[in-house]
Amino acid sequence: MQAAYRKHFPVMLPQVLEKLAPHSGEVYVDATFGNGGYTEAVLQAADCKVIAIDRDPTVLPRVKELQQTYGQRFEFRQGCFGNLEELIGDSVNGFMFDIGVSSMQLDQAERGFSFSKPAPLDMRMSCSGTSAADIVNQMPEKELADLIYKYGEERKSRQIAAKIAAYRTQKPIKTTTELADIIYSVLHHTPNAIDPATRTFQAIRIAVNHELEELENGLDAAVRLLQPMGRIVVVSFHSLEDRIIKTFFRDKSGNNAHVSRYMPQNTVTADAVLTNVSKAILPSAEELALNPRSRSAKLRFAQKI
Repeated sequence: MQAAYRKHFPVMLPQVLEKLAPHSGEVYVDATFGNGGYTEAVLQAADCKVIAIDRDPTVLPRVKELQQTYGQRFEFRQGCFGNLEELIGDSVNGFMFDIGVSSMQLDQAERGFSFSKPAPLDMRMSCSGTSAADIVNQMPEKELADLIYKYGEERKSRQIAAKIAAYRTQKPIKTTTELADIIYSVLHHTPNAIDPATRTFQAIRIAVNHELEELENGLDAAVRLLQPMGRIVVVSFHSLEDRIIKTFFRDKSGNNAHVSRYMPQNTVTADAVLTNVSKAILPSAEELALNPRSRSAKLRFAQKI
């Protein structure tokens, strides 16, 4: 497993370091530790401290490596970043978030995040709780269709849910490839397009791990925990995440004008807490050539007033 960690490329690392701007004596939080790529880069960039958070117990061997190398400058706290205020007691100088499934989780076929190899239908980042198999086999058809549409933005969600419901009357759906084949019976491969199973797998994974709720809670807590002039850097990989981050930063900077046609139009407010909010920053051409998985990444940055 450790060998798989070595292959990991931290997405948009130069841009993350530029925006976080680590300084000696400061404290930073890597809210999505994963392989520890951001954490180690920050520890190397300045004589600072990093507190890392991750819900995935399989990261612990990598945690021990960094503890041996950096000693008291590095701390690890296991848990979800949606619970930041419980995990981080004091205010800090900066936060890093790398949202979504990690490269290591995708590469570990037995975790069930990828449909490229047969594996148990799991997808649990924490390795506990409700699994993808539980949702696929037990959720009522209409709720499943709504979930696939909401979190996967899949237009044929009702047809896919119907096929899943029909299949599971014969036997439980146990593997990733079983589920992918059901999806392929509705959606066929198109040359040079994303795999037809991608959106449905994304939707189920988001539901299993409560990813969007965790993101909203984590961003809100991070802003409260930031010291004045503290920085927050967030890298996301699909439109649902990016929309939440963009809206959150806009609202917290006071520029929450006309979020919804059903809500009154607002102007910049006096209680704004963020400034220097960036537009979406994209990976460089060099990174895209080196690491194709970064192609959908977007980075957003803000600073506390």
